Amino acid sequence: MLRMAIALTAFSVMLGSAAAQRLRQSEPGNFDYYVLSLSWSPSFCETPAGAASPQQCGRRPYSFVVHGLWPQFERGFPEACQVPPPRLDRRIVDSMLDLMPAPALVFHEWDAHGTCSGLPPRDYFDTVRKARAAVTIPPQFIDPPAPQTVTPREVVDAFVKANDGLNSAGIEIDCDRTRLREVRICMTRNLAFRDCTGRPAVCRSPTVVMPPSRGQ
Repeated sequence: MLRMAIALTAFSVMLGSAAAQRLRQSEPGNFDYYVLSLSWSPSFCETPAGAASPQQCGRRPYSFVVHGLWPQFERGFPEACQVPPPRLDRRIVDSMLDLMPAPALVFHEWDAHGTCSGLPPRDYFDTVRKARAAVTIPPQFIDPPAPQTVTPREVVDAFVKANDGLNSAGIEIDCDRTRLREVRICMTRNLAFRDCTGRPAVCRSPTVVMPPSRGQ
């Protein structure tokens, strides 16, 4: 009986520690660095989700757009840190549509990731804009008129070449079986380039297609 009591006590302590850890990880403002995720819009627009997003996939051509700015731990990441999330003013949403061309995307990114930044909505989206402004898109990817077939390494090398201070350890590529989906760049809380940590390589395809900008 004594052994069972000791085991139950230890188990309760372990559960309590795990719960406390989860609570700390969901605390707004508790994170180590950011991941700026840039989505290749033409690839998104070839998916069913893209077909249902006329704001992003209409006549206006988009190339790289901001998917989000995600608070990140050295291992893992927080998500949806305030439930329900603080209300997002529609004027803020409208102000971000040049970078994030769908209101639903702006609302989602605030709920899922912005609430973990510890910043009020206006400051968070100002930070998103500053992070995007800190990254130079390689010229060959700005508005391509025709499909490009590239290797993930070629995309990484192009971004490294275009951005002083960025190295290959600070950038990740996401793809499906055939298309480039995203370029993810790791940044400090002060928006300087840094290495990504604890994140597996996400694109294993030897080559990927970058569909041309819509409207071409």
